[in-house]
Amino acid sequence: MTMWLAALLLAGADAPTMIVIDEAETMREEAPPHGAIGLSTAYRISDSIPAPRSFEFRKRALHVGAAIGVHPIDHDEIYYVLSGTGVVHSDGTEKELKSGMAAWLYSGAKVGIRQIGTEPLVLIIAYPNKTAK
Repeated sequence: MTMWLAALLLAGADAPTMIVIDEAETMREEAPPHGAIGLSTAYRISDSIPAPRSFEFRKRALHVGAAIGVHPIDHDEIYYVLSGTGVVHSDGTEKELKSGMAAWLYSGAKVGIRQIGTEPLVLIIAYPNKTAK
C-alpha cells in the first residue's frame, strides 16, 4: 500500500475515486497456492486496494515445472494467459492454454493450472471477493 493511500485511510477520508498500482510494488517470490508445487512470482495487485473490494485481480508467473494445485472453487474464476504455455484442469478435463487464451472456470468445480514448456506461464487471475458484500 502506498504511503499516500495509508495516510488517506488513517485520516478517515472517503474512498478515493481511483487507485493506481505499480505491479512491481506487489511482487514477491513464493510457492504457488494449493499445493506449493514449484516456485512462482506473485503480483498480488488487488491486495493494495482497501476493503471492501468487489473482486481480486492477480498476476502470477509460474516458473518451469510449477503449478497451482487442483482445488475447489465457490465462485467463477478466470485464468488469462499473458505468455507461456500451460494446462488448465477443471473437474477432470484438461485443456492446453497459450498466450491470448482464457479459461473461465465455474463455481463448484475443482480447478488448477500447471506450467509446461520452457518458459514461465504468466497469468492474470480474477475472481469475486467474498467479503465485499
